[in-house]
Amino acid sequence: MITNTYLKEYSTYLRLERSLSINSVKAYINDVNKLFQFLDATHRSLVDIKNADLVNFITWLNEVGMLPNSQARIISGLKSYFGFLTIEEILQDDPTNLLELPKLSRKLPDVLSLTEIDQLMLAIDMSKPDGMRSKAIIEVLYGCGLRVSELVALKISNIHSEAAYVLIDGKGNKQRIVPIGHSALKYLRIYINDVRSKQEIKPGMQDYVFLNRFGSSLSRISVFTMLKSLAEKASLNKSISPHTFRHSFATHLIEGGADLRAVQAMLGHVSITTTEIYTHLDKEYLHSVIRSFHPRN
Repeated sequence: MITNTYLKEYSTYLRLERSLSINSVKAYINDVNKLFQFLDATHRSLVDIKNADLVNFITWLNEVGMLPNSQARIISGLKSYFGFLTIEEILQDDPTNLLELPKLSRKLPDVLSLTEIDQLMLAIDMSKPDGMRSKAIIEVLYGCGLRVSELVALKISNIHSEAAYVLIDGKGNKQRIVPIGHSALKYLRIYINDVRSKQEIKPGMQDYVFLNRFGSSLSRISVFTMLKSLAEKASLNKSISPHTFRHSFATHLIEGGADLRAVQAMLGHVSITTTEIYTHLDKEYLHSVIRSFHPRN
């Protein structure tokens, strides 16, 4: 089938030229397949597709109850696909040129204050063997702004203490350098030297920083469970996850005057627009900026 040939070529293009991960490639292909299903149902072919057909497709997505965020993702996927078809001269004109993204309401991420982070730290039972591990995990999450997948995959060989940075394997196998502060380094050293060194470690797990009680690399679920338990102990009325610390890391940096591009690099965001969500600053902070810097105040 001719469309399958295009999809195989498109998949190769995404992997080799766009350097996307396997999961991202699958997501793009799934989005295009949704369009193919619609074209089959409406007896339209790919080669003579028009902007009006795509508008009808988006209308259909809306009618079946698909949320605007999901619609926007599919439209982005289609723009990429038809861009590829025009580059390869399979199509002369890109029918997605005039296709608009639906208006999205951006949900602001939850952010912890410094006081709330201290409350979580105080809720850790340091008399237990995993207490120091929990403290090191929170210090690294908040101190480096890592994703939970990056945290559990962190290797000892990628911690460069003297230069004060860690090498992170991020999304799409893209590496980035992230500075690590004194506090996070301190508790990492204590955990590695005083707790982890006394564990029996399974073969192949020797380089992973955070281990479970069986000597294997820590799972993402374990980190979620640990943080949820600490939040309950600390009586924090917030839904806390590992990503909450990533949000807090970025927001506190920007509130402190950090350059948006620098924060983008540390977070490993491909697009600056993803980082811009962290410029949501509380009203009191905005008022203080006006009072301090506006000539009429």
